[in-house]
Amino acid sequence: MLRGVGPKLKEKLARLNIHTVQDLLFHLPTRYEDRTRIRAVGTLRPGERALVRGDIEHAEIVYRGRRMLAVVLADGTGSLTLRFFHFSAAQQNRLKRGQALECFGEVRAGRHGLEMVHPEYRLGGDDHPPDDFLTPVYPTTEGLPQSRLRKLSHQALEKLRLAGGLEEWLPDDLRASLKLATLKDALLYVHRPPTDADLAKLAAGKHPAQQRLLFEELLAHHLSLRRLRRELQNHPATALRTPGPLTERFLAALPFKLTAAQTRVAGEISSDLAQPRPMLRLLQGDVGSGKTVIAALAALQAAEAGMQTALVAPTELLAEQHLRNFRHWFEPLGLPTVWLTGKIKGKAREQALLDIAQGAPVVIGTHALMQEGVKFKRLALVIVDEQHRFGVHQRLQLRDKGVTAGVVPHQMVMTATPIPRTLSMSAYADLDTSVIDELPPGRKPAVTVALPESRREEVIRRVSEACNRGQQAYWVCTLIEESETLQAQTATDTAQRLSIDLPKLRIGLVHGRLKAEQKEQVMSVFAAGDLDLLVATTVIEVGVDVPRANLMIVENAERLGLSQLHQLRGRIGRGGDQSHCVLMYKPPLTDNARLRLTAMRETTDGFEISRLDLELRGPGEVLGTRQTGMLEFRIADLMRDRDWLPRVHDAARQLMRDYPSHVDPLIARWIGTGTRYSQV
Repeated sequence: MLRGVGPKLKEKLARLNIHTVQDLLFHLPTRYEDRTRIRAVGTLRPGERALVRGDIEHAEIVYRGRRMLAVVLADGTGSLTLRFFHFSAAQQNRLKRGQALECFGEVRAGRHGLEMVHPEYRLGGDDHPPDDFLTPVYPTTEGLPQSRLRKLSHQALEKLRLAGGLEEWLPDDLRASLKLATLKDALLYVHRPPTDADLAKLAAGKHPAQQRLLFEELLAHHLSLRRLRRELQNHPATALRTPGPLTERFLAALPFKLTAAQTRVAGEISSDLAQPRPMLRLLQGDVGSGKTVIAALAALQAAEAGMQTALVAPTELLAEQHLRNFRHWFEPLGLPTVWLTGKIKGKAREQALLDIAQGAPVVIGTHALMQEGVKFKRLALVIVDEQHRFGVHQRLQLRDKGVTAGVVPHQMVMTATPIPRTLSMSAYADLDTSVIDELPPGRKPAVTVALPESRREEVIRRVSEACNRGQQAYWVCTLIEESETLQAQTATDTAQRLSIDLPKLRIGLVHGRLKAEQKEQVMSVFAAGDLDLLVATTVIEVGVDVPRANLMIVENAERLGLSQLHQLRGRIGRGGDQSHCVLMYKPPLTDNARLRLTAMRETTDGFEISRLDLELRGPGEVLGTRQTGMLEFRIADLMRDRDWLPRVHDAARQLMRDYPSHVDPLIARWIGTGTRYSQV
């Protein structure tokens, strides 16, 4: 037990998943500050973070739009205003004229000179020697200041020094071959880097102490997914016989032939489904590559065996697109498709739940399929679309609904975000991977241009000309705020303005605030060719297929990530004609925004787009792991540290083969209860 840790502090630490001294040692700094030297106030520049000492010359409460405590600090070389918007009467009484003060914060240019807003401070002057190490900055939570975390980590480090170190779960021969530091030395260094530490190397995650820890963290995550796969495959699954007459009728009715890539992937999946162990497969395919047809073939294989398939999508719009496709394909085969989302209420919901419980062959919906009260009769296949919006936990939640007498469903997850192989092997180590690496014949890559918003009238003329030639167009509105209400208002305003600018065009509107049936109605009218221009928010990113739509305008394109822009662009050019995408932006562009728009102009290759997006945004954004809780690394970074991944994979095999008793403690150290394994 550490000194000063009572029930309230325990509660705050628990929010950071800190329950033990070891947890505290592995709660690692995200960055460092240099408080090893006192800076003269007269040498400070805006943007710097600095430690200063001086005497308070003046302190008063002022009102400039809001109440604040303004404190003027001077050290003989200059003066600095400290501003506090949140302060107590006790603070105000302590910060009096003549009081010696030491403070640290970011220097800003204020109305009357340099200032710091809410700096860290302590009373006194020369009686506080500067730190003899770089100051760590930790991830924290409300009510838990950095100073408290640093004191706790200091106690934990003292215990580490006295105890002689923690258990080394990396075998000595492995550590030696990779030239990795001991765990004790690595932890002591990253928590308290010496004054001569290379800040640039630490900021880049390249210091040997960091490399030791990030390797172990990558290894723990990889092992957790490998173990998950092993646990899942320890249970039997229903062996679904190879495709029969329903599949033959389905393929014969399609207005196109499968590509060679689709045929290869369909074969891989069919072979998996015919095994008495659960399929665990990730299906990757670029926008428009034909993943849905592959999902339909898998569902037919289950249906021919008298079993059920559940297909879950992250949004109602995408689920609705799947529903339309499956009903169009399956109703002529005599296979009903049941629809369930959170918005379905009353008798319609009761009927859907009854149909599912009685064995409806295909069930399509959103997260609602994972809720309590949804009971399947013979669920044999779970298909999860846009996998990165869900994650392992939710995938298992749906899988559990099909567990009967220890027999588990097959699982297939799909993503239109192509993932480089090494990252896929780490992010989805529990899954086999199939890739549809060719587009259907006749698909022409979209021609993409980026234009400033000052050329808006020119873009409007272009839309008018295209629609007058019989084409259809999208006008996509984006906002930086994650607000459906604000996005809806922006789209509504844009639609009204375009109706004035383009009075001869039939203009529709779709946004996230519309009810499902309203969106469905507008999309149906657009798909039927009875609208020329569809103004929409990014709800059309996935799931909309309108062959005559060959022009897309994206407003404020600089605000979107590469993968999202690529997904949007994938909505056009599905009919074989040349398509065009116009990315309108508001200058000035940031460096990252310029790189994104340049990449969109130069390539339509989904894997290249994904690689660049990973470099710019990191895998936590692209793979969606911020939402799912998986791969929330403490010190590792999948993109930055990708060169380690092949050695991580080799080390995982070595530990599982030669040191199996090391696997669980290593996972527990880095992940704790953050991952969930098979409970059956």
